[in-house]
Parts: sequence; C-alpha cells; structure tokens
Amino acid sequence: MATQKQKEKIATWLRACNLSVTETRIKILELFLKSNGALEHADFEKLTGQTFDRVTIYRTLQTFLDKGLIHKIPTTDTSVRYALCKSDCKEHEHHDQHIHFKCEQCGTTTCLDETDVPNIHLPKGYNMHNVEVVVNGVCKDCK
Repeated sequence: MATQKQKEKIATWLRACNLSVTETRIKILELFLKSNGALEHADFEKLTGQTFDRVTIYRTLQTFLDKGLIHKIPTTDTSVRYALCKSDCKEHEHHDQHIHFKCEQCGTTTCLDETDVPNIHLPKGYNMHNVEVVVNGVCKDCK
C-alpha cells in the first residue's frame, strides 16, 4: 500500500499527463512502481487481491500506453506485458529501445536498460521504427 506522499506523487504525474486522477489509475501505477518487472493484465487482481473491472484495466493500460507512461513488451505467447517507461517517453512517442529479459523459471520479465540493443542494418529502402528484443534464460534471483 502506498503512502499518502506516494499517492500525491502519482496524482501529480497523472495530472502532468492531462489525465484525471482515479483510484484505479493510482492503484495500477502503484503496482508498476512496486514491481521489479513487467506486469500483465491478470497481475493486477492477483497482486492486490481485489477485483477490478477488466475493461477498466484494459482501457487504463491503453491510456497509459498512449500517454507514454508504459510500454508493451513482446512475448512469444499470446499474453501482453507492460512496464513503466523512462522519463524520455511522451504521448504517442516511446523511446523503449532496450532489451527485455524473461526468466524461464520464475516468469519475470525485466527491462535491461543498461544493455545495448544490437545494431541492425536493414537493406536499402527499409525504414526501422522500433526494435523489440527479448532474451530468455534464468534471472539472477533464480540462478
């Protein structure tokens, strides 16, 4: 549970993105801030023990994605994971060119901001907009 100071910081963050401050938005951002890795849709109920309207969670995540607060992480299955963006992301413009690591034992997905994305040389006539790299293995906690 977040302190009042943390809730005020989240509320300020939401207002800076021209978003109304709602209890659901605060709770979802609290979970992202507490999380050591990426979250998927089902994690919000599982981690809080509360029941949320699934459409509200979906819409909130989409709004956060559109506003540059979170980014999608590619997965090899049908799930979608999200993680907080760094400060250089903004509305409709993500700068999440970093590697993601998925642990095969605990299932945690982590952003590896300090790891460089490999240079990709495309053939003439191709324009790159985004690079998504997911490395699978065993994390330092499961080692």
